[in-house]
Amino acid sequence: MSQILGLPRPAWWSDELDMLEDHSRKFFAREMVPHEERWRHTGMMDRDVWNKAGDAGLMLTTIPEAYGGAGGTFAHEAIVIREQGLAGLDCWGYGIHSSIVAPYLMHYGTEEQKKTYLPDLATGKSVGALAMTEPGAGSDLQSIKTRAEKSGNGWVINGSKTFITNGQHADIIILAAKTDPTLGAKGVSMFVIDVNQSPGFRRGKKLDKLGMDWSDTSELFFDDMKVPADALLGGVEGQGFTQMMRELPQERLVVAWGGIAMIERALDLTIAYVKERKAFGKRILDFQNTQFELAEMKTEASFAKVFCDHCIERHIKGELDSTTASMAKYKVTDLQNEIVDRCLQLFGGYGFMEEYPISRMYRDARVQRIYAGTNEIMKVLIARSL
Repeated sequence: MSQILGLPRPAWWSDELDMLEDHSRKFFAREMVPHEERWRHTGMMDRDVWNKAGDAGLMLTTIPEAYGGAGGTFAHEAIVIREQGLAGLDCWGYGIHSSIVAPYLMHYGTEEQKKTYLPDLATGKSVGALAMTEPGAGSDLQSIKTRAEKSGNGWVINGSKTFITNGQHADIIILAAKTDPTLGAKGVSMFVIDVNQSPGFRRGKKLDKLGMDWSDTSELFFDDMKVPADALLGGVEGQGFTQMMRELPQERLVVAWGGIAMIERALDLTIAYVKERKAFGKRILDFQNTQFELAEMKTEASFAKVFCDHCIERHIKGELDSTTASMAKYKVTDLQNEIVDRCLQLFGGYGFMEEYPISRMYRDARVQRIYAGTNEIMKVLIARSL
């Protein structure tokens, strides 16, 4: 466990989680970190890593054992997410697969849908993706244009999605579509799409991005895509918007918690660097400006982590509300970008070089303020609680 912030173990932590932390850290060091540079240059991680993570028992940690999961709580998920971030593996779409797609199926799927899809997601045989955002609809999910119409014993779906994490590897997609355009938010439904059994499904290109180089963020297209009647999530129409709103607090907490991990990693790397690097005959750390900068960042990071620990504890108890999750997502990701920027400055010219992790972190951090609803939207949601 990174000790850079010097905080005591939070109340939600346990000895069992210590073992998961160690197991996760060793898995990432062995199976992913050695390949990260190659993936960065090729723009894609190896598909078999999903299977290896499944074999290691790291996926679907909150899903009951009856459906192939580990039967844990969000505390277990938080451990894996944090270790992923501390290892510098932010591009891996674990959070979408395990922390978002699987809970949609668990919370809203029919018994048959759970039994059909969750075990394969747990083993890595299937990779999950969430398809909400469209070229003309991001945070405003009521404005999506993808249309699902009944046809015989099933549905025909037309439309497109963009910015979809795991888009190239995905086998199972949770898809938001309009089933009744006249009803606004009440006309949105969610579908479980097995892309290997859905004629009319087409993957677009992997998108070029500012950062997150080896994340397979993609366009997806649905051209008269035919899916069976039982593809409707939970078998109920018009519940999609409600389902999305219920799942967003966890999604936003996942983003915030990943931000904390990157902050800790940035501080670890920067402190190690300024202890070694010298200028004008003394270490960079010995300059008062460096000390003050790091003192401020450590203090701000500690406050943020304590708040996130509080959010995790509330979420485990089923008490995390949308406002609090929005506060965590907005404040932590703003702070994440600020701290990574200040850390890069302490690296000087080397901070601008691609070979240094802080340079890549600077690029990768930027999307955090956009993910899961922009930070401007977070402020709107928080203001509604006033």
